[in-house]
Amino acid sequence: MENRELTMDDYLAMLRRRVKVILIPALLAPLAGFAVSYVFPAKYTSQSLVLVEAPKIPDAVVQQVFTEDLTQHINTISAHVMSPARLRPMVDRLGLAKGAQSVDDVVANIQSQGPTLIQPVVTDLTQIGPGSKKRPGQGSAAPAFYVNYTASTASEAQQICTDLTSMLLEEDLKSRAAETQGTTAFLTQQVADAKQNLDDLDKKLAAFKNQHMGQLPGDEDANMKILMGYQTQLDANTQTLNRATQDKAYTESLLAQQLAAWKAAQSTNNPQTLQTQLSQLQTQLIDLQARYTPDHPDVIKTQADIAQVKKRLAETNDPSAAANATDTTPEKGTGSEPPEIRQLRLQIHAYEDLIKQGTGDQKKLQQAIGVYQSRVAASPAVEEEYKELARDYDNAQKVYQDDLAKQSTSKMATQAEQQQQGEQMALLNPATLPDSPSFPNRLLFAGGGLGAGLALGLGLAVWLEFRDKSIRTQADAEAVLELPMLVSVPWVGDQVAKGNGNGHFWNRKKLPGERDEHKETTRV
Repeated sequence: MENRELTMDDYLAMLRRRVKVILIPALLAPLAGFAVSYVFPAKYTSQSLVLVEAPKIPDAVVQQVFTEDLTQHINTISAHVMSPARLRPMVDRLGLAKGAQSVDDVVANIQSQGPTLIQPVVTDLTQIGPGSKKRPGQGSAAPAFYVNYTASTASEAQQICTDLTSMLLEEDLKSRAAETQGTTAFLTQQVADAKQNLDDLDKKLAAFKNQHMGQLPGDEDANMKILMGYQTQLDANTQTLNRATQDKAYTESLLAQQLAAWKAAQSTNNPQTLQTQLSQLQTQLIDLQARYTPDHPDVIKTQADIAQVKKRLAETNDPSAAANATDTTPEKGTGSEPPEIRQLRLQIHAYEDLIKQGTGDQKKLQQAIGVYQSRVAASPAVEEEYKELARDYDNAQKVYQDDLAKQSTSKMATQAEQQQQGEQMALLNPATLPDSPSFPNRLLFAGGGLGAGLALGLGLAVWLEFRDKSIRTQADAEAVLELPMLVSVPWVGDQVAKGNGNGHFWNRKKLPGERDEHKETTRV
């Protein structure tokens, strides 16, 4: 076998030679395995089926808050159920601690079956895996799962399986209710915080508007229009002041000329001049009395002027009285002014009032222009700060609205869970009472023995073939001698060997003159 390449005929020849070595272990090993199965103590497995019911209310109506992956959720609740704090009351209630076993030993035995406790009923294999997630609106990948428990007796397995299933269903309800209520409480607190933040920003925004009234982003165009209007008014006011100043100066020059001429006329004591002046004043008095009452200031002043002119006329006619009047009466600065001079004085007074009012208006316009210029200059900085506050306020309002919507959804989902309208676990098949042990599986033991026997027989056959140095065929001789074969002479006797010199398939008789059943005489 080591010196040449084997063919199919060679393998068949090996099988014929070693068939007994292969068959004997293959037949004896299953019997041994079947017998060994009785050495192990019997174990009974009870099984219950739990159905995961879909929500009774569609997600389009009430969005589910509990969106944990089903596999992860089952692992979580099973970990809670398999905790010692939950198992000890069950062990005490069922009286499982018997003989030398303590409660902790029984709890440890139950916990050791934790990895095999849950078996999902898979409907779509592609949806089961560590990274699989249940999308909203999609059913569970495993709509049901088995709860298994193995014990030394069938009744004990059924009792423990029943209690574990009940504890799983109870833990499922508690975990779902706790999660939905916790979500609702968290969202309620979030809504309160968001509302408080929104109120604070609202107050800040209102205070900012009051502080920067007229400087907000929407007021910039209005400020520019008002500023342009004030500037136009200021230009018009400046022009009015300039004209009033010019008119006042011109009127003052006319007044000075009139006063000079009148004073020159007053300085003369010509009776004719005084008589003419008296006639003019009397005519003016008649005209004033026709229009005004006797108490009118112009009437009274004109009467006083007439009396003054008459007095001066009398002094002119009487030189001694004039001298006495000159010594005793102080000289009047103005005397009886003609209407033209008084009119000029009134115009000058009006111009002064106009200039005074125009100057005040000019100062007010300049102050208003300065205020609006400062508003326009500060508008970019105020606008940036206002936009930041408005953006924070909009974001806070959006967060508040989102939290409020989530809180409403969570409250509806919590109410649905309390009324058991959401996704629920329901017991479909109660724990079974096993009528046969689940371990040991005697057929499996026999099958294992058959496999082990075949492996042992094949191993022995191969080992024997490797140790066999017999030369049986021409190819064996050529491989061993490393010389070409000229001719080979077969055994000749009463019974001719067939095949490759080994007789029939199962066995052949030794031919006369044959010295070894594994050797063939070959002439080279």
